Amino acid sequence: MSRAVVREGFGGPEVLHVRDVAEPHAGRGEVRVRVRAVGLNPLDWQLASAPGLAAAFGVPTPSGFGCDLAGVVDEVGPGVAGFAAGDRVYGGVLARAAADHLVLPVPLPAPDVLFHTPDGIGDDTAAALPTPGLTAVAAVDAVRPRPGDIVLIGGAAGGVGVLAAQIARLRGATVLGTASPGTFDFLRGLGVVPVAYGPGLADRATALAPGGVSAAIDLFGTETVDAALTLGVPPDRISSVAGGPTPAGVHATGAHAADPRALEQITDAILAGTVTVPIAESFSIDQVRDAVARQAERHTHGKIVVRP
Repeated sequence: MSRAVVREGFGGPEVLHVRDVAEPHAGRGEVRVRVRAVGLNPLDWQLASAPGLAAAFGVPTPSGFGCDLAGVVDEVGPGVAGFAAGDRVYGGVLARAAADHLVLPVPLPAPDVLFHTPDGIGDDTAAALPTPGLTAVAAVDAVRPRPGDIVLIGGAAGGVGVLAAQIARLRGATVLGTASPGTFDFLRGLGVVPVAYGPGLADRATALAPGGVSAAIDLFGTETVDAALTLGVPPDRISSVAGGPTPAGVHATGAHAADPRALEQITDAILAGTVTVPIAESFSIDQVRDAVARQAERHTHGKIVVRP
């Protein structure tokens, strides 16, 4: 037998169950991955709680849970090229990552992806990369940061925010990152200038950057977009991943807009020591409900990881 997290309805963490399932095996054109880590994202619990969103993504009920994973290939079916038993891998598969084993076709149909995990990058770190990494690259690329820019990033302490902030800094920008005061020291450790979110954000940003903010990235809601427009940032230098309506000219973007090969840029930077991926907490698969509740609070410093 094998285990998998199954969503058997819509709601909070209570709709998730760890079930014994028949152990899957790789057939022709498939590999089986023994999952070692699953990185949680807001989309995971949003799909579990919102029927309309699940329908928009084509996720049925019941379904699996989780998208981002890392593990090792332990079975290879006939006709597979590019992967061998023993290969460490990471990638993203919609609403089914949280399981002991996954059987995946090779190549995977878009938007699912599977890559070899570079030596020197652990499973927890690799599992934290696919969705946040692609989202961060897309959001940063949209605003084109360059040396001398001051970029305001909303939600800088989250899983996407920590990557977006570091990528923008690598491109020469100074980053102001919105967060709660309890995360300020954490952000300073990443080279980010912290600023409290909430009413008065534009005034606080001006006090920290009297010469002006030149670009902005909103990773949660619309507060940062609104503040940036108030500060006179051109709409074409503002990006948002909130998913809702955006003001004219503002880039609405997300992981779908990034070339999956952009993850190699992040893994290269991790290996070079210029990007770090903080893991806030890890949970066993039997604690998946606790992990989801913690992730949904949005007050963690980095990623939440579940280990089957």
